[in-house]
Amino acid sequence: QVQLVESGGGLVQGGGSLRLSCAASGSILSISTMGWYRQAPGKQRELVAFITRSGRTTYTDSVEGRFSISRDNAKHTWYLQMNSLKVEDTAVYYCNAGLYSDSEVGYLEVWGQGTLVTVST
Repeated sequence: QVQLVESGGGLVQGGGSLRLSCAASGSILSISTMGWYRQAPGKQRELVAFITRSGRTTYTDSVEGRFSISRDNAKHTWYLQMNSLKVEDTAVYYCNAGLYSDSEVGYLEVWGQGTLVTVST
């Protein structure tokens, strides 16, 4: 079984920075895509950023130029560097992976438990 564990959330003032980490563990053969989603109170979960195994990145418009996603394939870990944070970035952030496991057949989509990011004025 594969598990994702996020870390790095917390409270930060507007304009500040935070770095989220997501570590995958378990019976992993390969991880194709690594991503970050967020869900603000009363809103639907939305994609923030994702990165492919080859390093191609995609960002939602509202974080373009402020957030940066990166990955360490050898460590099955990826990161979200968040700079110039705004109040509207407040949300629970979830990491997500598309992967193959040697204990289950087929392509799997796995989610972390979420980490809260709160940006104050």
